[in-house]
Amino acid sequence: MSARTLPLLFLNLGGEMLYILDQRLRAQSIPGEKARKDEWTDVDRKRVMNDIISTMFNRKFMEELFKPQELYSKKALRTVYDRLAHASIMRLNQASMDKLYDLMTMAFKYQVLLCPRPRDILLVTFNHLDAIKDFIYESPAILNQVDETFRQLIETYNCLPDGEFQLIRQTLLIFFQDMHIRVSIFLKDKVQNSNGRFVLPISGPVPWGTEVPGLIRIFNHKGVEVKRTEFTTAGNYVTPQREGSFELYGDRVLKLGTNMYSVSRPVETHMAGSSKNLASRAKENTVPNPLAKEELNFLARLLGGLDIQKPAGGETGFRLNLFTTDEEEEHAAQTRPEDLSYKVINIEATQEPGRRAELSRILGELEVAEPRPGSAEKGEDLLALMDGL
Repeated sequence: MSARTLPLLFLNLGGEMLYILDQRLRAQSIPGEKARKDEWTDVDRKRVMNDIISTMFNRKFMEELFKPQELYSKKALRTVYDRLAHASIMRLNQASMDKLYDLMTMAFKYQVLLCPRPRDILLVTFNHLDAIKDFIYESPAILNQVDETFRQLIETYNCLPDGEFQLIRQTLLIFFQDMHIRVSIFLKDKVQNSNGRFVLPISGPVPWGTEVPGLIRIFNHKGVEVKRTEFTTAGNYVTPQREGSFELYGDRVLKLGTNMYSVSRPVETHMAGSSKNLASRAKENTVPNPLAKEELNFLARLLGGLDIQKPAGGETGFRLNLFTTDEEEEHAAQTRPEDLSYKVINIEATQEPGRRAELSRILGELEVAEPRPGSAEKGEDLLALMDGL
């Protein structure tokens, strides 16, 4: 398990979340002069995107995120995205939030599986950040936030050896291994089977720095090549023309991580497999963790310092539906297996002194039989961070 995985997981899932929200907001927006008070306009869309991106790239949040640490649990990470999605005037109900998270996770899982080499996960991340910058090109202050995170990524990851990126890839695949949710856009493109598992291609460009398969070289004990044998491969492989850029600006070459919703297509999600199998897998994922309460409260402290926008005055939050109709949304909420519905814990993490004291009291009551090395330091760092905001 790599302690450098969390920033890449968070930023790539966040990028997919922004792609989906932007597509749905555009689909439901009404021209400003024709819109009623409770209908979306393009001004509202830009405001939502700016608010969420500004919150997501909060400087102190990023500093804490980039510290070497283990991945958060699935439920704890889902809590972060629930909070981010509601960082503006937009409101999602449980079914739409479930669908949003399903789409985010399956899209990034597909990208990780298709990366030609482990290091290319960084190029996928850069593609997400490049697209995020396009969303907020009219907001220089937020652009600076994203660029600062870009520089942190380059400084932290460009120097890592290939072995560390292999560990990062394995850590991500372990995180995603029980997620087999069918997504209509993948099913239509025939890159996902009806059981929710992805179809990996056997053709296309080989990883940068490698050769097209089809040749076996035989060497003697002195290291001298003595024989060559050619063989026919089942796939149609090609050599990549150049390596993608790992700098702040440049051609990434790799297309994984770009916005697949830029061409408007309806996207549906479906649970794969029988309900019994799904429920059993879900129970395996939700085995109580003695550190879960501690983890969530650390997250509460961390998220409590973020600037969550609340509708001002008489302004009400706009509801966004990720389904085609309200009826479909209600049906999805009723038919989704209860064990697989992420019921997000509502953590009060504002900066009011009374609530801060209550969270401190809860943390003080935690009893962990064998604390892991560094866990106390991590908590102290987060508490100090939130106290200083």
